[in-house]
Amino acid sequence: MTRSSTHTVATRLGPLHARWMQLASRERSMLLIALSVVLLAMTWQLLLGPALQTLRTASAQAQVLDTQLQHMQSLQARAKALQQQAPLGYDDAVRALNLATKQTLGATAQINISGERASVTLQATSADALAQWLAQVRLNARSTPVEARLTRIAAPAGVAWSGVLVMGLPER
Repeated sequence: MTRSSTHTVATRLGPLHARWMQLASRERSMLLIALSVVLLAMTWQLLLGPALQTLRTASAQAQVLDTQLQHMQSLQARAKALQQQAPLGYDDAVRALNLATKQTLGATAQINISGERASVTLQATSADALAQWLAQVRLNARSTPVEARLTRIAAPAGVAWSGVLVMGLPER
């Protein structure tokens, strides 16, 4: 600080200092205690409170992260297993796709195979059946959706889907 700024501060604090000296020692003590309580509350609120809150929630957050890690590791293992599967021929893929469609979707789906693509037309297919069918087709026929034009329908038994799924097939 420069000399002029020190003088300015002293000039501004002069009336406060004079008022402080006029207070009785008991009043000064009470003001110091009140100031200490306010400083302690601010220290708690700004420094210690957030740290203690983080400490309290750390174990729950660690459990959530462990669960997420286990889920990601299981997905990784599943992906590696899919990558290590032997390639499937075109005829075997078509056969597996037809079988899965008949067994899982039944009369709610029709297949039209054209080259290396299969168009599956769905009519009010339940969401559970569609999810099961997609998993079967991915594993058994090594086929995944290339294009999807689906519409969600409210059905008495829950959600249903109608539309067209275009599935990719291996080359001939």
